[in-house]
This record gives sequence, structure tokens and C-alpha cells, in this order.
Amino acid sequence: MPDTSITVLLVDDHSLVRRGFRRMLEDDPQIRVIAEASDGHDAVEAAARLHPAVIVMDFALPSMNGAVAMRHILKSHPETAVLILSMHSEPSYVRTCLDAGARGYLLKNAMDLELVDAVKRVAAGERVLDPRLGAIGEPSKDRPALTTRELEVLQFIVNGKSNREIAAVLGLSVNTVAVHRANIMETLGIHNTAELVVYAIREGLVSIA
Repeated sequence: MPDTSITVLLVDDHSLVRRGFRRMLEDDPQIRVIAEASDGHDAVEAAARLHPAVIVMDFALPSMNGAVAMRHILKSHPETAVLILSMHSEPSYVRTCLDAGARGYLLKNAMDLELVDAVKRVAAGERVLDPRLGAIGEPSKDRPALTTRELEVLQFIVNGKSNREIAAVLGLSVNTVAVHRANIMETLGIHNTAELVVYAIREGLVSIA
């Protein structure tokens, strides 16, 4: 008989957290965790290699946050269902993830059955939001839209990196990073770095873990 289990990629930067969620999920015979990743870059690579049906992912990840990683993954594999597990209950973080294409958003203190049920529902194409989040609604249409690359650059700006440091990490020229920085500020209507950092954190555009 063909394998009809729901394949899951589990992404979190804490091994103990991954272990706990893995046990929750694998208690259900319909779910099979096929891999784990500890940061956004590893998640993008694993998703491209393994094609999981569902990715259960934290928002706050090192090197590349969950929203940016999700955009990279869904650009190549739009059929993948992404379920965000996060400690952040603020509407701005939820909207950022929904805007990036998340099919579900649960708080990290979700009970075993809630997590298992959410994985099954997003795999079936449903939208799942933690009931404790209140009314979030559909992905935002009125917030200024940044590109995936601009969100990557923004994360590094918030982390205090210079244009030269960002260029080295992303494999870009310093001038290209400067253009991205200028475009971000123009799109958001912000004129200095301090305001940009405050806005990015307040609006949940970056992770601060």
C-alpha cells in the first residue's frame, strides 16, 4: 500500500523544543517527521530536497527568520503547507506570517492534540489560527510590501550589521545592499535607521530572538 502519512519538516533552533514537538507529532500514526532543521537556511535546503507536505516552523530563527524562509520555500514549492509555532501572540507577527504565506499559526504552548489537529488541517488545505489570538483576519493588504530580499536585509539591519557585513553574508555588493536599504526606507516612509528598527520590531517584520 502507498504511504499516505503526512510528511513533516520540523524547524526550531532549540533541540529540546524540536524533540518535544516531534514526540507530540509522532504519537499520531498519520504523521511522519522526515527531518529537522535549526535555522532558516537549513529549512529552505531541506524543503527543496525532501518536499514535505507540512513545515512546522518557529518565526524567530537565527540567520533567516521564519517569514523570509517561508517566502523562499513557497516560491519554489507553493503546495507546501507552513504552520508557524511561535511565542509571539501580537497581531503584527501573525499578519507578517500570513502575508508570507503561512497556512496556520499556533502559540508554542499549544496542547498535543491542538498541534496534531493543526498539522492535519493545514495539510488538507485549511487555514488554522490559534483561538487565543483573537480575530486576525486575512493577510494584510494595506501594509507596505517588502520583497523577500529586502526583508532579509532588514533583519540584518535590525541586528546591527553594517552594509559591508550584510553584503558579505548575502553575497552582494555593498552598493546593492545600500540600494536595498534605501528602497526599504522609501517603501516604509522612514528616514533613519533608528526609526526603521523600531518600526520593523513593532510591525513584526523581523525576529528579535
